[in-house]
Amino acid sequence: RMSPDFLLLNGRIATMDAAGSEHTALAALGGRIVALGTDDLRELAGPGTKIIDAEGRRVLPGIVDSHAHPDAYALRLRSWTLVSPDFVQTRDALLSRIRARCAAAAPGQWCAFYRLNERASGGYPTLAELDAASLGRPIFILRTDGHLGLANSAAFAACGVTQDTPDPPFGRFDRLPGGAFTGLVRETAAHVFLNAVHGQDSEADIAEGMEQVQDQCLAAGITSVANSLTPAKAIRAYQKMQREGRWRMRMGIIASGRDEPLIPALIAAGIQSGFGNDTLRLIGVEWCPDCSTSGRTAAYWDPYQGAPIPGEPTPNTGMLLYEKEDLTARATAAHAAGLQVMIEGVGDRGIDFALDVMEAALAAHPVADHRMRVEHCCYVTPKILARLARGKFVDSSATGFMDELGEAYAANRGQDAMRHMWPHRSLIDAGIPAPGHSDFAVCRVSPWTALAAMVTRRTTTGADLDAREAITPLEALHAYTTLGAWAQREEADKGSLEIGKLADLIVLDRDVLNGEDIANTRVLATIVGGELRHQA
Repeated sequence: RMSPDFLLLNGRIATMDAAGSEHTALAALGGRIVALGTDDLRELAGPGTKIIDAEGRRVLPGIVDSHAHPDAYALRLRSWTLVSPDFVQTRDALLSRIRARCAAAAPGQWCAFYRLNERASGGYPTLAELDAASLGRPIFILRTDGHLGLANSAAFAACGVTQDTPDPPFGRFDRLPGGAFTGLVRETAAHVFLNAVHGQDSEADIAEGMEQVQDQCLAAGITSVANSLTPAKAIRAYQKMQREGRWRMRMGIIASGRDEPLIPALIAAGIQSGFGNDTLRLIGVEWCPDCSTSGRTAAYWDPYQGAPIPGEPTPNTGMLLYEKEDLTARATAAHAAGLQVMIEGVGDRGIDFALDVMEAALAAHPVADHRMRVEHCCYVTPKILARLARGKFVDSSATGFMDELGEAYAANRGQDAMRHMWPHRSLIDAGIPAPGHSDFAVCRVSPWTALAAMVTRRTTTGADLDAREAITPLEALHAYTTLGAWAQREEADKGSLEIGKLADLIVLDRDVLNGEDIANTRVLATIVGGELRHQA
């Protein structure tokens, strides 16, 4: 008799299978589940079997985060300075943190900061305040949404941007009425500075930072993550990590349409979605034509509400980052080549734009089970809901925004709009698959505050997200397990705990299925392929 190499006993295992099965014990061999049942499975143990006693705790499949930016986060962790509201609650605190970082930097050295939330940190500083705090160093501060940033005068000079420089296509250097820069830069204008900061990043830098990213993911219960908008440099880094045996979790690659040669190269090489293995696999390809609601750039049919940011266009209905004919040609070619297509849409105008493109691609090359995804897909009006259902599109829902950015969404779009923002009750009732994702490093790595917001329709600070769209804890967990796997065509391997599937599971400190303070959930153990990868 061959003994399992891993046993979990004395657990309350929610398999998340179609029947809602529960067990107390699980056995795995070679990284896959070979038995489910009672603690009688102990009798299968051999001399080399590793045994974990779950001590009566709730056990779930590992979290599948189907859209995040681990490559960018790896670089942020390695060399950027965090300015999220956890560290910065006032403008003075932000300027003090900038000054301290710049004082430690060599003259002329770029200093970069990330996850600024101006609503929780005293508003945007002025260009003069940035210049005084930066001590002559060029600085760039990336807003938490990743679509806007702040640059100081030294940064503008380092990038050769003067007051006579025109706005780049699909971007904007915000200016005061007299033409002077405010320091705020939007979309492709922000990429001018991002490219300068990232210009010296190496594959080794990404791999080094990914060690910390894996630590944080595993501690949060994430066993599988999809890297949205992955550039070629990160793909090379990830393959090197695999050759060196440095992966402790699973990575899905969503190739970036921003890396201009990448998707045409995949098409020319005949590489299709699913290429790879259980650890590292190509999921699909992605373009980002829509922007940020919290940053007031996402495309809506109706103008933004609330006080405009100085330099913002008036009226402001947001912006799109591609011409429709161009993006349709790109997406159609990828779809015809066997690559799963994903297009970002945040506001209703942005979602309509994404659906226009995907419908055209499907008309040119019909595929019944296409699983094309609208990424983020936040403002789903009844008309859009019907369109998603009719075309069998996936609402790849940015549930990570709900807690951390929910207040900004309500302020910028109005409380009435919350009825159709991340409307998971309506999506489920309409039969539209809607996996949830964090979008880290835009938001935190942990999925638990997002899961709580899906159930309570409240942020942790109490903002009202409209309780009519609340769902059950079980439904929310399906968005981060079974639906996350299905949206990546990986439902045969992950997302539920069933015989033959990967032994990826987590042990929790509370029963989240009872709605027990989901936001503060702690993960006591994370197992990937039958290997203990995290223990609290």
